[in-house]
Amino acid sequence: MSVHRSGFACFVGRPNAGKSTLTNALVGGKIAITSSKPQTTRHAIRGLVNRDDAQLILIDTPGLHKPHTLLGERLNALVRSTWSEVDTIGMCLPANETVGEGDKFLIKELAQLQKTGPLRKKPIFAIATKIDLVKPDKLRDHLLSIQQAGADFGLQWQEIVPVSAVADDQVDLLADLLIDTLPEGPALYPEGQLTDEPEETLIAEIIRESALEGVRDELPHSIAVIVEEMVPRADRPADKPLVDVRVNVYVERDSQKGIIIGKQGARLRQIGSDSRAQIEKILGTPIYLDLHVKVAKDWQRDPKQLRKLGF
Repeated sequence: MSVHRSGFACFVGRPNAGKSTLTNALVGGKIAITSSKPQTTRHAIRGLVNRDDAQLILIDTPGLHKPHTLLGERLNALVRSTWSEVDTIGMCLPANETVGEGDKFLIKELAQLQKTGPLRKKPIFAIATKIDLVKPDKLRDHLLSIQQAGADFGLQWQEIVPVSAVADDQVDLLADLLIDTLPEGPALYPEGQLTDEPEETLIAEIIRESALEGVRDELPHSIAVIVEEMVPRADRPADKPLVDVRVNVYVERDSQKGIIIGKQGARLRQIGSDSRAQIEKILGTPIYLDLHVKVAKDWQRDPKQLRKLGF
């Protein structure tokens, strides 16, 4: 009789280390937004890898960073609380960047928690991401740097695994290795499901991803998106349904509102156009997307505003 395994793994790393792209590649569908902007992920998003002999639940966490706002402090707290809840951890270290001080800070923290804290006896993988962007000799040096950084801080890597989510290189091998560390047990979610995220959360994230494209560096962190309402249009025939999706995009200042709306509303229309097809795929029905941009002054630093926006 074959053994069935099920359990949780999370990816950690600096912002923009490839965690969300890797999660999507393993799950086989888009559940986490990706962007070249750092600190894109703001929720611990669960993606499901379903196999006949296993169910791997991946938790994509925000990038651990030096916080400058209350939002940043809460995102870091979310990352650390997730570590204690999972069965195994993968630290992402992009191959096109050197193992830097931010990586070493995280390795040191993981090493300490592996020795005495909630990560005791938990397997920790080093995942060299974005290997499609470097030549073999650069990759070799990167893997040696990862090995040395672990040794310097006394972190016992379970394995060091080079992968490319974009080129689908060694993604299945990584899944095999993660699954091998999970406890025996039945599936925890229904077969065929890719995520346990509510539709509203996925839709808000898709719109935020579209809003992030092409904006200046300081603006991405000021954008928050809330789905206010999703209702079927009442006067539609059964064979031609339409869902009204009303969404508020929040920024922190009036000047940012103008950037998101764009000249004569052109940018906001582009955000809607870029988002609509993905939202219709999630809901399985045509939609009318009603987007509004609002100002929530300095919401990243305001506990009351953070609660309202779901942080």
